[in-house]
Order: sequence, then C-alpha cells, then structure tokens
Amino acid sequence: MSATHAEQSEHPGRIMSGEMAEQPAVLRRILDRGAPLIHETAAVIAARRPRFVLLTARGTSDNAALYAKYLLEIRLGLPCGLTSMSTTTAYGARPDLRDVLVIVVSQSGGSPDLVASTRAAREAGAITLAVTNNPDSTLAAVAEFHLDILAGPEKALPATKTYTASLLALYLFAEGLRGADGSAAEALPELAAGILDRQDEVRRLASRYRFAERMVITSRGYGYPTAKEAALKLMETSYIPALSYSGADLLHGPLAMVDNISPVIAVVTDGKGGEALQPVLDRLRGRGADLVVVGPAPQVEAASAGFVLPTSGVPEELQPVLEIIPLQLLAYEVTIARGHDPDAPRALAKVTETH
Repeated sequence: MSATHAEQSEHPGRIMSGEMAEQPAVLRRILDRGAPLIHETAAVIAARRPRFVLLTARGTSDNAALYAKYLLEIRLGLPCGLTSMSTTTAYGARPDLRDVLVIVVSQSGGSPDLVASTRAAREAGAITLAVTNNPDSTLAAVAEFHLDILAGPEKALPATKTYTASLLALYLFAEGLRGADGSAAEALPELAAGILDRQDEVRRLASRYRFAERMVITSRGYGYPTAKEAALKLMETSYIPALSYSGADLLHGPLAMVDNISPVIAVVTDGKGGEALQPVLDRLRGRGADLVVVGPAPQVEAASAGFVLPTSGVPEELQPVLEIIPLQLLAYEVTIARGHDPDAPRALAKVTETH
C-alpha cells in the first residue's frame, strides 16, 4: 500500500476536510486575482449583446450552472436554459445559436461530451465561455472565452472548493455583464471561515442522520441549487438516498412520503426565496417532519434543529456561497459516522468521462 493510501486509511476524509478548509482562501484569491479578468471577459461578451443563454454542465457543476440561471434571469433579465447535451452528441442536432451565449461549467474541463457540445455550439455561431479549474484543459481550448476559478488542485472525489469557487466566479461574471463590480462579495471569505469554525455544531446535527434510510432536502429560489448540491454530496459520500426538491414541487406530490420519521433539511435563503418557502415549512411542520433548517436565526429557532447562517448584510443572490458549506460539513460528518471514507466514494472517478 502506498503512503498516500495508508494515510487515507488511517485518516478517512483527510483530503476532503482539507479542501473544505481551503474555501475562504480560494474565495479571497478569486476576489483579488480573478475578478479583473472576469470583469474584462464579461465586458467583451456584454458588448456582443447575447439574446439568450444556454448553460451546460454535469454533476456538481450542473448545480453551479443552475445558480447562474437564477442570477442571469433575475438580475439581467436574460432568458436561460439548461442544455441536454445528448441532443448534440448523440442525435447530431445543430440548432441555430447565433447571438446565444453558451456557458459551460466544468471542474476538470475534460469530459468528452462537454468538449464536443462546446465545439458544436461554437460552430453553430454561439459565443462560448468555459468556466473551469483547469486553464490547460481541452474545454478551455475549445471555447472562445475561459474563466479560471483558481481553486487549486482538488484531490478528494467530492467537489467542495471548486463548487463555491464556481458560484463566486459566476456571480462576478453576471455582475460584470451588467457593468457592476460585485463588491458585495468582499465579505464572503471571512464569513466562510466563521462557518467552518463551527464544525462541532454540524457534528451534533450529523448524529440525527447516522441511521437515516433516506432524506429530503428542499428550498426555493437561489437556495434550490444548494439543495440539489447538498443532496448530491450526501448521496456520493454517505450513500444515503437524498432527494432534492423545489419547495413548490415538493407540494405537488412528493410531500406524501414525508412523515414524522422522515428527515427533511430546508435551505432557507434570507429573502424572497425564503418567503416563498414559508408555506412549505408550515406544511412540513404540520406533518410532524423531522425538520432541520439551514438559514437565518428566526427560521432555525422555529424548527426542531438547524444551523444559523450569517445572512445579515449578505445579498440573497450571494447566500448560496455560504449555504452549502455547513451542508458539505454535514455530508462529511455523516459519512464518517457511518464508517465510510468521504475521500474515496465507491464507484466514482474524479473526472467522469461521459459521451
């Protein structure tokens, strides 16, 4: 057994834990070093006046892309869609993409279907932008524009720092498109560090889920991508079936499976998304659900348990960068409690090559 493998066996989760801890430094690096190029790229693309945006991604990056969809539609009024890559890679469709901005989000920039669909989009007349953690990747080379999220090497299979880095880069890009400087993000590194310092709180929450057979995670608005990403983290590390729903969708049927022994995590963004989620929280309490809230203090106090987020002074559209961190920690702690190694989930590879 190699030294690295031996160390992993003795200290399961060591790599994931270290990469989660890097997030404040990564966010600061983007703000200090990445922001100027992001704003410059945004200004060039804005001058071309795209009429529509298509977002392309897989896995964790797909959740970051969904966050970008909310940003671009709400803050810029740009209609957005999430692409189905198989229409191009498997069926050979060639839509007219003139004046369309195609944003491709990928940690590695190496998945063949992402590369192929980006090449096809560019040939179809699209403005193509790759957002990756690898400026030397094939995807970065194929796209017309590239943004480096500056997260540094990520070795643990569950993506953590690349997710929050992607969110911040996409926020700064969206702000740049509308001629803003994104200065509201300056507080994020310090706030993220404060959340990471509260791991003991998350560890106590994790004890609720050690023997869980399934979980439901719900949110609305800007928090919905967080719910999807949290569910993915829990499934890929602890192997608990975790179902993520928009609060509105949860009421359209899936609520029937929630009972007094069903763990539910509600991600309550402080703002319009949280207000829209309130009727869902009321229904969950009415069904006696084991409800945990991640969000502002009043919402947490009204639940059976939760994690209070530092939302004061943080715009709603930036809260997802903070919301996911306690949920990353939760996935890590639940996985350790269940006797698994979050660094090396079974059957997964760091670069997933889909076609």
